[in-house]
Amino acid sequence: MNVTRLREIREDRDLLQKEIAKVIGTTQQYYSEYELGVRVIPLEKINILADFYNVSIDYLVGRTDVRKPYPKSILK
Repeated sequence: MNVTRLREIREDRDLLQKEIAKVIGTTQQYYSEYELGVRVIPLEKINILADFYNVSIDYLVGRTDVRKPYPKSILK
């Protein structure tokens, strides 16, 4: 996973790690470890971040440089 993207998108929005940690329901220490690549971020937390930042999961993990999220599925 492209963990540098997590930091970049957070800093682009002038947010602190502790603020994002609160959004995804974890501690600042755990979130810091996600950004550093020390700890693997769970898929459900990536999903929360994609919704929070209004980007696709593919963008967050570095599979694309297109920020635009995909349309929501009718299967949800």
